[in-house]
Amino acid sequence: MSQEHIDLRSDTVTRPTPAMRQAMVAAEVGDDVFGEDPTVHALQERVAHVLAKEKALYVASGCMSNQLALKAHTGGW
Repeated sequence: MSQEHIDLRSDTVTRPTPAMRQAMVAAEVGDDVFGEDPTVHALQERVAHVLAKEKALYVASGCMSNQLALKAHTGGW
C-alpha cells in the first residue's frame, strides 16, 4: 500500500487529481459576492453543522481568515 503525500501549504503545491478536476467541472457555481454560489452555501452549512455552530463563513485565503480573526479579537472594525 503506497502512501501519497499531500502538501497543503499552498494551492499551487498540490496538483488536483483527475477526480478533483471532475468535481470542479461538475460543481454548480455562482457569484459568492452576491450570495449566489450554491456550493459555497452548502459548504458553509455543512461546516456549521459539523462544528455545531450557528453559521460558518468561507473565506478565500489564509490571509483573509487571519485578518478576520485579528479584527474579531481586537475590535478593529
